[in-house]
Amino acid sequence: MSTLPKSASQMEPHEPHWISRSAFQIVVILFFMTEGVMIWLLQRHASPWLLIPCVLVAAHLMHGAAVGFHEATHGLLRKNRKLNEFDGVLLGTMSFLSFSLYRAAHQLHHMHLASERDEELWPFVHPDVPRWKRILAAVVELTFGLGFLPFLFMRIFLRKGSPIRSKKVRLRIWKELALIVVVWTAILSATAHWDAWRYLLWLYAAPAWLAANLQSWRKYIEHVGLEGSTVNGSTRSIVARGWAGRLVSFTLLHEPFHGLHHLHAGLPHAHLPPLAADLEPKAEGERPPFPSYSHALVHLARSLADPRVGAQWRRAQHAGS
Repeated sequence: MSTLPKSASQMEPHEPHWISRSAFQIVVILFFMTEGVMIWLLQRHASPWLLIPCVLVAAHLMHGAAVGFHEATHGLLRKNRKLNEFDGVLLGTMSFLSFSLYRAAHQLHHMHLASERDEELWPFVHPDVPRWKRILAAVVELTFGLGFLPFLFMRIFLRKGSPIRSKKVRLRIWKELALIVVVWTAILSATAHWDAWRYLLWLYAAPAWLAANLQSWRKYIEHVGLEGSTVNGSTRSIVARGWAGRLVSFTLLHEPFHGLHHLHAGLPHAHLPPLAADLEPKAEGERPPFPSYSHALVHLARSLADPRVGAQWRRAQHAGS
């Protein structure tokens, strides 16, 4: 009889996940290759039907780069701190997000996961927010994440009683916001000067809009509709078994192992897959990881009519009964 814990014995060492610290670099290279193909097609005035598949690929790779931005906020994207900061600011600028603002707010997400102090999951963590407002927020975020995400973090930064109080951090956030304005003013001015709106639409606007929505849907899959009081009870994780699912996991820097990221926030993404046994249910309200995003999406869909997050919802229901 095996002496390993049950969860560990269920792992499949003969089918290892694709693991690499170079996943981000590979994603970036593939993204620029895809952009190059689109430039070539645009120069030859190719049919939109040839451009659309490239946009879909670019959107997925942009989504992977957004996960890289998240890794950078944890200081895990690059071993060199200055390069990590450079990549984080650059990715944030192209996403209309202050790197320092996201980092400060994301720390609160980890410290107060799924609680009313989890600002990243506003408004779904607040039982006093009416259902229609939560549904409206979900509709906007899932269809226009490119605008909702900056709004969400600017709300955290600018609202009365903001948890981001350090004057040094706030000054850096203002500088990064100014950088975003300067860079995008330059991009739009250059686009207007060379009348390159068609290029901006296909190379950036269309894939960025899709990528931001993919990011929002992934965020909802990871947390919305869960009312557990533990990490695994308030997160959905994906442990894919097929090659396609593992390719998705690789290009998303193993973010599908989301519960492991909350359990081991200080570990680089490539270290998470071997710890998959930690995702096995150990407490009431927990469930095993899903075999694919499609399975997790079905589970999420049941909660979208009344989106909520956190054990405080159960406590509010008990208090009201």
